Amino acid sequence: LAGFDLIVYDKAGTEARTPDGARAAASLADVGGAAETVFLSLPDGAATLAVAGELAAPAGRTVSAVIDLSTIGIAAAEQAHAVLAGTGVAYVDAPVSGGQAGARAGTVTVMWAGPAALLESHRAVLEAIAGNPLHVGDRAGQGQAMKLINNFLSATAMAATSEAMAFGLAQGLRLQTMLDVVNVSTGRNTATSDKFPNRIQTGTYDAGFQMALMAKDVRLYLETVRAQDTPAAVGAAVADVWRR
Repeated sequence: LAGFDLIVYDKAGTEARTPDGARAAASLADVGGAAETVFLSLPDGAATLAVAGELAAPAGRTVSAVIDLSTIGIAAAEQAHAVLAGTGVAYVDAPVSGGQAGARAGTVTVMWAGPAALLESHRAVLEAIAGNPLHVGDRAGQGQAMKLINNFLSATAMAATSEAMAFGLAQGLRLQTMLDVVNVSTGRNTATSDKFPNRIQTGTYDAGFQMALMAKDVRLYLETVRAQDTPAAVGAAVADVWRR
C-alpha cells in the first residue's frame, strides 16, 4: 500500500477484491465519510455520475477530491465536474493507460486534467500506482480527450496489424518473421511489439482489455470527432471494424 491508508469499496463485491492491509468499506458513503481523496475506476459515464451525485451530498462527508481514473468520454467528465462544483469537492478527470499488467506493476500512465497544484499534492500517491502521471490540461474533459486519442491509435494499430499479418500469412510468410522485420522497421506499433508476440502468438489472449470496452472507446472518439467536425475518415473505418 506504499505507506498510505487505503479504504476500498466495489459494488460488485468488496471483500474478495480488498488488497492486503486495506480496509473494506461497507458502502460508498462509508468511503466518502472516511477518505480525503477518492479514486474512481468505473466502467462508464453513468456509473461515474451516480457516484459523483452520492459524494456531492454533504452529510458525513470528509472527501475533498475525487480523482476519476475511468474512461467515460468528454461529456460525462464535464457533467461529473458540474455535479461536484460548488460542493467543496474537486473533480479531476484522470484516465489511465497501461492495462491490467500496468496496474499490477504500478506503471500506468495517468492523464491528469485538473489543477496542477492538486496533482503536486497527490504526486506521492500517484507515483505509487503510476509510472507516468502527466498533466495534460486544466479542465475536466481534456483527460478524456487524451485517453480517447490514445485508445483510438491503439485500436487502429491492432486492426491494421491484424489485417497485415493475415495478408502476410496468405503469402506464405511466417508470423514470427513478419514481427521480427516490422519491429525493427517503420511499421512497429504496440500491436506488433506487445499484443501479437505476447498475447496472440502465445495463444493466451490475455491483454486484459475486453473488445467491448475498446469498441466503446473508439465509438466515443468518433462521436466526439464528428461533433466538433474534425477529420473522421479513418476513425469511422476503425470504429466499424471494432463494432463488427
